[in-house]
Amino acid sequence: MFKSHLLLFILLSSLTGSLFAADISVSIDRNPVNLQESFQLTFTASYDPDGEPDFSPLDKDFEILNQSQQQSVQIINWEKTKSIQWILTVMAKHTGKLVIPAINFGNDSSQFAAIVVNDSSQVNNTNEDLFLQVEVSTTEPYIQQQVIYTLKLFRRVNIAQASLTEPELADALIEKLGEDTNYNTQFQGENYVVTKRKYAIFPQKSGIATIIPLSLTAGVIIPGQRRSNSFFNQQRTRTKQVVSAAIKLDVQAKPENTGVDWLPAKQLALQEQWSDNSERVIVGQPITRTISLFADGATVGVLPELYQDNMPTNLKAYPDQAVLKEEAKEDGMVAFREEKIALIPGQAGSYTLPPIEIPWWNTQTQQMEVARIAAHTLTAIAASPSTAETQIAQSPPLMPTPELSTPVDIAPDNSQKSNKLWLGLAIFFACGWAVTVLYFLTKKSKEAKNESRVSSPENTQTIEKQLKKACTNNDPVQAKDALLKWGRDNFQQSSLTKIAEQGAPDFQQEILSLNAILYSDKAQTWQGAELWAAFQNHQSTDLAKSEKVDPLPPLFKI
Repeated sequence: MFKSHLLLFILLSSLTGSLFAADISVSIDRNPVNLQESFQLTFTASYDPDGEPDFSPLDKDFEILNQSQQQSVQIINWEKTKSIQWILTVMAKHTGKLVIPAINFGNDSSQFAAIVVNDSSQVNNTNEDLFLQVEVSTTEPYIQQQVIYTLKLFRRVNIAQASLTEPELADALIEKLGEDTNYNTQFQGENYVVTKRKYAIFPQKSGIATIIPLSLTAGVIIPGQRRSNSFFNQQRTRTKQVVSAAIKLDVQAKPENTGVDWLPAKQLALQEQWSDNSERVIVGQPITRTISLFADGATVGVLPELYQDNMPTNLKAYPDQAVLKEEAKEDGMVAFREEKIALIPGQAGSYTLPPIEIPWWNTQTQQMEVARIAAHTLTAIAASPSTAETQIAQSPPLMPTPELSTPVDIAPDNSQKSNKLWLGLAIFFACGWAVTVLYFLTKKSKEAKNESRVSSPENTQTIEKQLKKACTNNDPVQAKDALLKWGRDNFQQSSLTKIAEQGAPDFQQEILSLNAILYSDKAQTWQGAELWAAFQNHQSTDLAKSEKVDPLPPLFKI
């Protein structure tokens, strides 16, 4: 009797529990689906479940892209029905027949379901409404050679909220080229709208390298369907992800016997211009030489210095700060370097400037070529007299003597003696004035030169802090920038070699070592402690010299 009552109680309890338990069903918007294509899972409960859902079991086979919840209440024949829905947008992680596991809602749980996921790569592209194509200009580039990476997005559906990843390649410089272009085309008998995008990739290391696949995630608009419960009545979308193919590059090391400088480019042009007549120049007056280098299919980082410190004797050269520019055009990168050099001849004569040669690798012909500027001869002539001297030389005599056809014996008188005396005094004072002007002009030039070597204390301290930080961090690029600022402020020099000439032998050696490392094609480590010590020694020596000089101020300045 007791056993029968116990069995009846268990049966009633189970029935009662089933009556009040939430009925949670699961549905899939479509089945089968393709890999990297989203679909919707909808969990529907007729009553409030025991707790919040735990969707973590889905993480094994699926990626949850979006999640939302909605509920509705209906009254039919005085009976109230309630429905709660959890809508998930998911994407399968791999192919095959996958199981949608039961999801726990507290003590309640949903039903099981299954879905078939196909490999989209095995599906004919004509059946795909959205896909990517990628290609490169070459799969075997040389190191630092430009590789054009072209992406094409094919679509025959309307998309919204598209997100596209950028190409990635280890040890490479990547620049986007121009603007996207759109056009219509036919592919395998189907009409598509194509969006094309280009990148320039410059591998910086030889060996096998892989451009990882690009990924596009977009909302594909479902025709004729809108969200009725949305305030803005938005169109329904399904999230779809498409992936491009990976591309492998076999990056070649630079060929042997190509020299120290390595400059791969499609085209290269080397030009020069002169500010004035470059055939005849005046001693002591500057003439500016502008050298320009254009490289198609290169970056400014590979463009070498154009100024060569090999000028003839008595021809002073003052290079200006180089101008560097890059431009990303539709068909590739274009790099530009311009250097201006002021040349001042010290004496009359002929000066032959040596030729400028820039070896470069032609990526179209796969051969070494040399861009040249031929040797140029300057003829310096003596400077014309100064304005004052010219005026004195060309001024008429103070007391002109009339021309006489026959000699006349004129007895000297006191007036002629007086005129000769005043003429002599005028010439004497004129020469004295010219010498005085020349002295003060020379003194002014020396003062200006000395003043130009002295920068403000605040600026000097800032530059020294930058140099110390760069040396401490062993950063050769930052050290170079600080030294160039210091050299321009103190010596009006804008190259490391010129700045090195201003210091002691140990300081020169450290600057030249830094310069060699910066432009070396081999990977080298740099230690900045020795450069900082040499710089401090130079500063202390320079300060001691300046303290020995009698700082008498000039009486006046012109």
